[in-house]
Amino acid sequence: MELTWLLILLAVCLGVAGVMGILMVAAAFKKQIIAEDIVLERLPAAFDGFRILFITDIHRRRLPEDMLNPLRGKVDAVLLGGDLTEKGSPIERLLDNLTLAASIAPVYAVHGNHDYRANITLVDRMIRGSGAMLLEDENHSMERAGARLILTGVDFPRKGGKMAYSSLPGVSEEDAGAFRMILVHDPLWLSRQQEVPADLILAGHTHGGQVVLPLLRNRHTDEFYRKYNAGMYEIPRAGESALPPLKMLISRGYGTAHLPLRWGSPAEMHVLTLRSGEKQHSV
Repeated sequence: MELTWLLILLAVCLGVAGVMGILMVAAAFKKQIIAEDIVLERLPAAFDGFRILFITDIHRRRLPEDMLNPLRGKVDAVLLGGDLTEKGSPIERLLDNLTLAASIAPVYAVHGNHDYRANITLVDRMIRGSGAMLLEDENHSMERAGARLILTGVDFPRKGGKMAYSSLPGVSEEDAGAFRMILVHDPLWLSRQQEVPADLILAGHTHGGQVVLPLLRNRHTDEFYRKYNAGMYEIPRAGESALPPLKMLISRGYGTAHLPLRWGSPAEMHVLTLRSGEKQHSV
């Protein structure tokens, strides 16, 4: 009798595990675009309404044409936050994704750790060949009506571990004090900075934990990731700085690492509308 009940319990557990597995796989292939405003006190008025399509951690996934094609002409820039591919992923898929992104708006990209595990020479050839600008610890200046926005791309370290970052590239005297936005794959970069001469950071890498089970929640071993996991954060400036808090958005990313499974951390892309000053606007 006891054996019968044990077999029934085992069958139930296997059934529940099977259903959860199917749901996790299905969640890994869902797609959504989150649209939100980001109010930035120092954003020049000329850039009020500047719209960004932000996508990170694509890995093996194919970007959805049905969702992205309608954005053509409705965003000002596409920012790709690293892990555009991974080892073993078809290079043709990377090319298709880059071609689609470049058809929507000018593309700016940085490397992620998985990009370096692929054939990085071929990956970089694909990125640049698509017309995208690959920022490897470089600044790119955008101008509108005499105002300037500086986009800085932080390259993921090729060697020396993920904290062996290069220093932020300097800006010219002309750009000193200009509004600056940083695109970096891993937000852990922030933990090694004494100060960040910027107003907004866009990052990914964490996948929001990717599989976040009830009760266990965020199980990252690094304390930084337990605090900065996914979503929008305001980070106070060091000392007595008169600058407003630094804002950082960490995306859960569009793809998955290792296994195509998600739970409690949905895949996402973003349409971000930059807004100047304190006035709130609807999305």
